[in-house]
Amino acid sequence: MLIDMLLLVFAGLMVAAALSDAVRYTIPNWLCGAIALLFPLAAVAAGLGWAQSGMHLLGGSLALLIGFALFAPGWIGGGDAKLFAAAALWFGWDGVFPLLFHTAIAGGGLVLALLILRQAAPFARVPAGWIRQTALAQGAPVPYGLAIAAGVLWSLPASALFAAS
Repeated sequence: MLIDMLLLVFAGLMVAAALSDAVRYTIPNWLCGAIALLFPLAAVAAGLGWAQSGMHLLGGSLALLIGFALFAPGWIGGGDAKLFAAAALWFGWDGVFPLLFHTAIAGGGLVLALLILRQAAPFARVPAGWIRQTALAQGAPVPYGLAIAAGVLWSLPASALFAAS
């Protein structure tokens, strides 16, 4: 029962991070911290042993290295890198690769949709306001937190923690 509630909180925090990134182009550090700090409680609730918990830490560490590698050339933001690493803790070594794949697919779809919408925006009758000034503005950043959250929600049902619930 506790693991079910923690998985629901995890999913809710991911959605909150995605919405924050979509609206403000920032992911608050407290959200990434809450996601990471809730994992040990979830590990205990799911009955993970030391070895399994270590594999989850290894998966999170790999995700952090991947995030740093994508952040260094400016391909993603620092918040995105931290969010991906915090989320990867919940998936472990075996689950980080499907998470990475699903996040990349969602990210590709997001980038393609934004490119199309941003090219069409000058010709569309989009009222002047937040959407036109932010999401559809040429050169605006990509809120990749949306793709990370989509990858998490896509991968979660196949995760070991979900199976433990």
